[in-house]
Amino acid sequence: MKTPVVDNDLCTGCETCVSICPDVFEMRDDTAYVANPDKSESCDVQEAIDTCPSEAISWDE
Repeated sequence: MKTPVVDNDLCTGCETCVSICPDVFEMRDDTAYVANPDKSESCDVQEAIDTCPSEAISWDE
């Protein structure tokens, strides 16, 4: 199963992924965090990946 991962070194804290996929992502210490990877089917994680301005989100397969 694919799970999203956030590279905290690249994340700028823009919160775009949280607004697109709040079931999966949340903010911690000004960077995004994958809080619920098991909920990846409940929202469009790929859109969050494609929209991330710093390209900090990817799939871990």
